[in-house]
Amino acid sequence: MLQTRGLKHLGKNLIQQARGKGGPRYRCPSFRFHGKVKHFIGDGIVEDIIKDPGHSAPLLKIASGGKQHLIIAPEGIRVGQSVQSGPDAELKTGNTLPMKNIPEGTNIFNIESSPGDGGRFVRSSGGTAKVLSHHKDKVTVMLPSKKPRVFQAECKATVGLIAGSGRKEKPFLKAGKRHHYMKARNKLYPKVCGTSMNAIDHPFGGASSHSKGHPMTVSRNAPPGRKVGRIAARRTGKKR
Repeated sequence: MLQTRGLKHLGKNLIQQARGKGGPRYRCPSFRFHGKVKHFIGDGIVEDIIKDPGHSAPLLKIASGGKQHLIIAPEGIRVGQSVQSGPDAELKTGNTLPMKNIPEGTNIFNIESSPGDGGRFVRSSGGTAKVLSHHKDKVTVMLPSKKPRVFQAECKATVGLIAGSGRKEKPFLKAGKRHHYMKARNKLYPKVCGTSMNAIDHPFGGASSHSKGHPMTVSRNAPPGRKVGRIAARRTGKKR
């Protein structure tokens, strides 16, 4: 005879398992996004300044060569203004150039990680980086975190400071406001640590304390639902 008494105490899926399975809670609402933001080549005119739920910064609709492009809006841009992108572009706010053509001390954003990828670094509202120095085929840039990073000289970047710098000054005030903001960006909220959960929800949960109760190192072959913590750690203990 099948024993059913303990079935209600079976554990739940971990968050990473629930996200991997898919579902409306963890699915990205990309149908509401306006499109991909990346660098273009040529001259264009700013047609409109729009708000995209997938980006914290305002975006620019650029008309260039009969096509429409989306780029991140710098501070001080206006509708009807012309922008340029390419090695021959003028050094002014909103224009995109290879970093080998941008002098030291210039504020830049939307920096390419490798030439032609459309921009990967410094894309959130209010962000800006600064060109520190040029080498043979490398350029050193100070990121918003104050950390220097070396890029290839052919990588493109846009001159200026990203608009929307006052976004963080307005508090959310309510958890519901934060929930809807995070949901629009496909971010998980709230984030709860495993030690704060019940024992049924997480291997580190329970025991009414924040101590994990057992080592965090776990085997590479651990079953789903237990594979959390330091998975197949090469070494453990304090680094000396």
